[in-house]
Amino acid sequence: MAKRLLLLAEDTKRNRDEIKELQKQVKDLAAAIERLAYEVHRTREKDEHEREKLKLQLENELLRFERKLSSAEGKIDTDSN
Repeated sequence: MAKRLLLLAEDTKRNRDEIKELQKQVKDLAAAIERLAYEVHRTREKDEHEREKLKLQLENELLRFERKLSSAEGKIDTDSN
């Protein structure tokens, strides 16, 4: 009976140690997931800003082109008269 109690005590200690290790792993994993979520969020924000910047650049180029086209049409009208 004493031997059985000793084995149970050893099993219990081993289980406690394993539980502590698993808890540490879960904590580390949760921290890693939190960091990844933050990085995903920052990447999305960065991509959104980059798309907005490209959109504005395209709009500016379009406006410049329209101005050049308008001035060229005005010049053609003036030259024809």
